Amino acid sequence: MIDGAIYQHLSIDLPPLMAALFASLACAILGNFLVLRRTSLMGDAIAHAVLPGIVLGFLFTHSRATLPIFIGAALAGILTVILVEGIKRLGKIEAGASMGVVFSIMFALGVLLMEQASARSVDLDADCLLYGQIETIFWYPPKHWGDFFSLDTLFLLPNEVVVTAITLAFIIVFVFVLFKELTISSFDPLLSTSLGFSASLLNYLLMIALALAVVASFKVVGSILVIAMIICPAAIARLLTDRLDTQIFISVIATVFSVLLGYFVGASGVPFLGINGSINIAGSIVTILGLTVATSVIFAPRYGILGKKTREIKLSIDIIGEDILGYIFKNGEDTEQYSLTKSKVRTLVKGGFLSLVSEKILKIKGLVEQINDTLTLTPLGISSAKEIVRAHRLWEGYLVDTAGVKPDHVHDRAMELEHFTSESMAQELAKQQNEPNVDPHGKKIP
Repeated sequence: MIDGAIYQHLSIDLPPLMAALFASLACAILGNFLVLRRTSLMGDAIAHAVLPGIVLGFLFTHSRATLPIFIGAALAGILTVILVEGIKRLGKIEAGASMGVVFSIMFALGVLLMEQASARSVDLDADCLLYGQIETIFWYPPKHWGDFFSLDTLFLLPNEVVVTAITLAFIIVFVFVLFKELTISSFDPLLSTSLGFSASLLNYLLMIALALAVVASFKVVGSILVIAMIICPAAIARLLTDRLDTQIFISVIATVFSVLLGYFVGASGVPFLGINGSINIAGSIVTILGLTVATSVIFAPRYGILGKKTREIKLSIDIIGEDILGYIFKNGEDTEQYSLTKSKVRTLVKGGFLSLVSEKILKIKGLVEQINDTLTLTPLGISSAKEIVRAHRLWEGYLVDTAGVKPDHVHDRAMELEHFTSESMAQELAKQQNEPNVDPHGKKIP
């Protein structure tokens, strides 16, 4: 016998949670390919364009049953795909404009149809279209655990759960079977076609699959969550990896996390914000998803704001450190006394706090040592400084001899290039200039 509290959760919470999870995963998986193809707004277009199909499905059948509305919405979604591609190809306009034209017209047509008296007599209001009807999904599970996984129990599941589960299964099989073809056509359509995989056909198949996923999800979670789940999980994953298989996996994890946490927050409210009781679940899920996107934008190791800023600071510190080594070496080049006072270094290298950090790092690496107020190159520091000065003077020679730049205009550019010159590149520069001994200013090349 199932406990009363558990039974209540199984009947009230489990069905909408399953429907939201299945619908969101179906959209998120396909969204990865849309993000790669830079056609993310196609999901938005379809989500808006299915409205006339939903209304017509009711008008023809005078029923709010799932099947006629699903068929009407699916046909509208497929028509949207065909119209978008047709306008883009025949009108020679970019994809975003084509999507905007089609979904605006289709959505407007749906609104006009809703104004008809027959449509106004049923619950096809804006709230249902935006947020779906996830809270109304209910189930009467069996009273005993032993009957829980029987076929009879599965047949009693709400239609929304069954439809979204079948759609998710179809999307998984579709992506698994055509993964290689979809990947190639997403990155390079011309290569895909040359290999025998029609990029146009694959694009149509992908868009039709997307239309089915959107339609299956529309009644459950509404257009807001559909659009968010197509774009946001893939965007999160794209910030965290450059591999498509890993990206799909991360997008699935982000989707599951957002749906579970968003459903819990929506069902329980946010007491610490003074919101007691339940709030709109679809809106709650989208909010959690948006916060996850924002977190990824800030903290993603490679593409996040902090990651980029950290790399910029590290690069600045490395460049300042190399400049310090170069200045100390040049100062003692004639006497072979490679020392320079700290005050002079800070005059030459205007790095502020980063200059102090660079000096500290040079000491830790054993490239310089400090005696009183003077920085002196160690043997290891002399070797590193020679490589930097050599790259600088080779670039000056290259810019004068090959690029035709005047000798008095090459110093600043060579200062930039020296920091990104590998040993092999320096050898190639020297080879192209017949192993020069001096730079254009008569300075000896180490």
